[in-house]
Amino acid sequence: MGKEVARDAAARVRAWAEAHDLPCTDVDVWGEGTRHTAGVEAELAGEPDLIVTVGGDGTYLRGARVAAAAGAMVLGIDVGRVGFLTEVSVDRLEQALDAVLTGDVVLDRRMTLTMRASRPLEIPHGIDELLRYGRGHALPPPAPRRDAEAYGWGVPLDVWALNDIVFEKLARDRQASIAVYVDSRLFASYSADALIVSTATGSTAYSFAAGGPVLSPDMDALVFTPVAPHMVFNRSLVLSSRHRIGMRVLTRSGQVAVSIDGQLSGVLDPGDWLNVYGARQRAKLVRLDEPHFLDRVRDRFGLADARAAVADGEAPETYDPGIPVPYDLANPGPIDD
Repeated sequence: MGKEVARDAAARVRAWAEAHDLPCTDVDVWGEGTRHTAGVEAELAGEPDLIVTVGGDGTYLRGARVAAAAGAMVLGIDVGRVGFLTEVSVDRLEQALDAVLTGDVVLDRRMTLTMRASRPLEIPHGIDELLRYGRGHALPPPAPRRDAEAYGWGVPLDVWALNDIVFEKLARDRQASIAVYVDSRLFASYSADALIVSTATGSTAYSFAAGGPVLSPDMDALVFTPVAPHMVFNRSLVLSSRHRIGMRVLTRSGQVAVSIDGQLSGVLDPGDWLNVYGARQRAKLVRLDEPHFLDRVRDRFGLADARAAVADGEAPETYDPGIPVPYDLANPGPIDD
């Protein structure tokens, strides 16, 4: 919380909690002390019911992981520059906390990702130099989950990714060569700078920057997007949450860095493999109003109407004929028999 506005907002959160006789614990995973996994942070915080983040989307993602580990809600106070996740402005801080206390909020439940790997993830010694060049802080590698057996399908890891899990070449002169499987069947082997598996929430993050599609965040979907693949097929795949995406690092590939929501979490060697799939628990995002996702897309990306279209007429901001919406229009989609 380096910004003065962020420090002031955090102080207001503490003051609000004290005024309402509620316990409040600071959780700062980037402090000077020992860094912890989300599960350990949740335990140290006393398994809170609400995580309040003060910052931008990066801070929010870190808070969301702690919240998921605790089964808590997460509320984002926006003091960042450009983001899709935080939406409560600083001047509405106390209003948002009051609304959470009375239950007068919209709970936006989002799909998260988890993984199983052929071995627990490790971060090699000497990685500090790479972290200095844009990979960000490194948390401890995720520990094996205690709620699932390993068997032959790999070690279940204590991972909740709200945005994405990225497999990226570690050295600039060695591509990441990875065989990609969908439900255990080989789809294609890629040689690329990176491969991204994102949720619909993460479709507006790294996947979008790499040319991937924008998905409505309430969809339960996996988005697979290659980054600069050395092959003709460079398209994204959009799969339902019922599928799982497997990755196997090929024999003569360079090492592959694994990042979870933008944070380096381990390094894979040739022969290592893992599966990414939808986690059982959802992230519980606190909203003051029903979210209008495409309004935010238009605003954050600075979308402008085509000049030729504008020359042909002005479009109203909304379409509303002023009568109740018919049932089939208000509830679109097929009816299951």
